[in-house]
Amino acid sequence: MKKHAIILISTLVGVIAAPAALAQGDAAAGQAKSALCATCHGADGNSQLAMNPKLAGQNASYLVKQLQDFKSGARPSATMSAMVLSLSEQDMLDISAWFASQKPTLLGADPAVVELAESLYRGGNRSIDVPACAACHSPTGKGNAPAGYPALSGQHPEYTLQQLKDFRAGVRANDTNSMMRTIVERLTDKEIEALASYVSGLH
Repeated sequence: MKKHAIILISTLVGVIAAPAALAQGDAAAGQAKSALCATCHGADGNSQLAMNPKLAGQNASYLVKQLQDFKSGARPSATMSAMVLSLSEQDMLDISAWFASQKPTLLGADPAVVELAESLYRGGNRSIDVPACAACHSPTGKGNAPAGYPALSGQHPEYTLQQLKDFRAGVRANDTNSMMRTIVERLTDKEIEALASYVSGLH
């Protein structure tokens, strides 16, 4: 019986793992395909412009989803929808693999907001049903690649703040099960500003 159970589990694992194995990007190919991306996001994904997100070190699964959402319109952006229009699924996988393989440069948090932001990031706020950010984005800000949760470490605070505001306003609505929208609508401006600054230096 145990033998049959082991074989069944092995078979199921193989079936589940097979699609993941096929959906791999080629970082070297992605580097060649990312030339246009580099204009706004930097050759290695470390964008120099605060409103253009850093892509270096971002989870590949998250990057692929965002590219797909830009192409489908699930995440509105006139600029990005034009950029991804001609990309194939393999192009998206390759480009995402390239940027995921790069090392993000870290920034520094404003010392004045660290205490407030750290409390929310690591412990949440039970009184308003806000979970700890670390639960999805990890204690070090590296995110959760298998779950598709993005890395936040080193991201420009201006960009992060704008995304949080967009989630709260419903301008951005491509979060699974409205998770981010539900959380951010319960936070004050001061709290989301503090969090955006805090994660920029998290590592």
